[in-house]
Amino acid sequence: MAAQAYIIKQFGIVSVAKFFAILGVIWGLIMGICVAAGIGRIGYMMGAMGLGFVGGLFALILMIIIGGVFGFIGGAIVAIVYNVVLGATGGVEMDLEVKG
Repeated sequence: MAAQAYIIKQFGIVSVAKFFAILGVIWGLIMGICVAAGIGRIGYMMGAMGLGFVGGLFALILMIIIGGVFGFIGGAIVAIVYNVVLGATGGVEMDLEVKG
């Protein structure tokens, strides 16, 4: 099978930003669970179990939202910078093989 050479000239800013937003939501979920567990534990130790649960749930939701928003913004910035660099260097060449 012959490999065909392709050159990537530009990345779609919104598509890269959406990809990074999804990664940010996943990261926010993981970190939110850790923060929520810590806040819940502190609330339990202080005898305010309801407050700890509410605070932990709020932290979880907030971390997911923040992860998604900042992931989207960060992805857009990365795509813009990458497109500028690709424009200056002529693109990235890739050899792709057709699966048969």
